[in-house]
Amino acid sequence: MSDFAASAPWLRAERISRHFGGVKAVEDVSLTLHPGQLHAVIGTNGAGKSTLVNVLSGEIDVSGGCVELLGQDATRWTQPRRARAGLGRSYQRNNIFGAFSVRENCRLAAQSRLPRVFDWWTPASRCATSMSSAEQAIEKAGLAAVIDRPAGALSHGQKRQLEIAMCLATHPKVLMLDEPLAGMGAEESERMLALLHDLKASHALLLVEHDMDAVFKVADIITVMVDGRVLASGDPASIRANAEVQVAYLGEGI
Repeated sequence: MSDFAASAPWLRAERISRHFGGVKAVEDVSLTLHPGQLHAVIGTNGAGKSTLVNVLSGEIDVSGGCVELLGQDATRWTQPRRARAGLGRSYQRNNIFGAFSVRENCRLAAQSRLPRVFDWWTPASRCATSMSSAEQAIEKAGLAAVIDRPAGALSHGQKRQLEIAMCLATHPKVLMLDEPLAGMGAEESERMLALLHDLKASHALLLVEHDMDAVFKVADIITVMVDGRVLASGDPASIRANAEVQVAYLGEGI
């Protein structure tokens, strides 16, 4: 690991704001993502969590503030450029090709990072590098047993795992996951939490999630948002004990 990677956050957001007309969806939010750490962002619906992720990933522009990715000012970078630089994200809704196999979904994701614009005569499906990246990602995500199954035939939890596998196939360093446990049963949730724990070792993770039991199990740092702003940020114990957080989000006696 380089000196930079060992000593600095892989993503730094400073005083991020995003306004839609007179609506301040995100206002003056700062956070850092470090390798080996999972940083969870929680808040009620409308708190600004997804807007924040969209800004950090480059899907929408900032109204104010700056974003630094792996030591570079990425504030005005497009989403594809941030992805090529090492940022991957998943969405609240599944973004997979249901008719394609698990392997093919991941191979296509890997291919997006390794385009071969001058190699017209070789089928993309025979690219050994893309296929290797895809198969490694599938193994990491725990889907090796269903590698040739159509993605549309997977269970809900497996589809969420596939989305993460598709991210991993692009070799990201920073991973942003928007509600990956949504709609899961207890067994599927435990598998996802185990995967998140494993991914922490080699990535900087941002998790947006409503499942508070899961958040307190897996997060190293928790940032609580209310009305687009940061109410509190710290380790799980300090967030659990924070009286303002209890009143505004978690509920009395949490």
